Amino acid sequence: MSDATGLSITLLGTGSPVPSPDRAGPATLISTGDGADAEHYLVDAGRGVLMRLAACGLGAPNLNAVLLTHLHSDHITDLNDVITMRWVMTFTETPLTIVGPVGTRSVVGHLLASLAPDIDYRMAHHDDLDHAPPVHVIEVVDGAVELPDGQGGAVTIRCDQTDHKPVEPSIGYRFDHGDASVVVAGDTVPCDGLDRLCVGADALVHTVIRKDIIANIALQRMQDTLDYHSSPEEAAATAARAGLSTLVLTHYVPPIPTGGDGADWKALAAAHFDGAIELGDDLHRVEIP
Repeated sequence: MSDATGLSITLLGTGSPVPSPDRAGPATLISTGDGADAEHYLVDAGRGVLMRLAACGLGAPNLNAVLLTHLHSDHITDLNDVITMRWVMTFTETPLTIVGPVGTRSVVGHLLASLAPDIDYRMAHHDDLDHAPPVHVIEVVDGAVELPDGQGGAVTIRCDQTDHKPVEPSIGYRFDHGDASVVVAGDTVPCDGLDRLCVGADALVHTVIRKDIIANIALQRMQDTLDYHSSPEEAAATAARAGLSTLVLTHYVPPIPTGGDGADWKALAAAHFDGAIELGDDLHRVEIP
């Protein structure tokens, strides 16, 4: 993972709502430390997230918390899988903490209700599985994110409101460890809440769409996406305002061809930001020392 005081960013899923053969759904892993002392925070849980975690040698039991930026389906598609695999792959009662905006508790409750037959089947089959999936939901608005004792602690987390209207509320998160700090934004346009999180940070992970391309697609449902996502230029301007050193782009719409260098995306961002610009395929990793 990262060095003793740094943070690592792994783009587990760089896709969008439209299924791709090469890109899993939106999911970002923030990690620090190694071995038993490592901490891993999953931001969003799009399709295929556990497959991508497995490629990192990790699974649901390794997560200190899942943090949801908003409740759009593509960002929570496989949350049910994370809940189930955490439950069946741990052998003592180990709650999964799920942090998210107001409304998360209701969504998780409905997910658990949908899993009720499976929960009954597994408990009937395994004598040592004598409890339903333990899930602890924390709904947040802004400020510090306080996790239960024993679930992390080396990394401090805070959040603020972002702007993805009419999807409301939506949240961005900031992770601090030692002198390293990373902000992860879900879908949003530039806004004061994200600017506040970025002040004094090192890196920003930001979802982006190519508005210059989407604007020329004569399909209303694609046109509708223009007013509540950021372009590479807008994400870069956010990073520049905060004086960040690194901008990490993800959630590419339209998809960047697998293995492509995204040079045109980088060029658009570089016109507004002179720091390091990172993008890539699923599992692309960035170290913040």
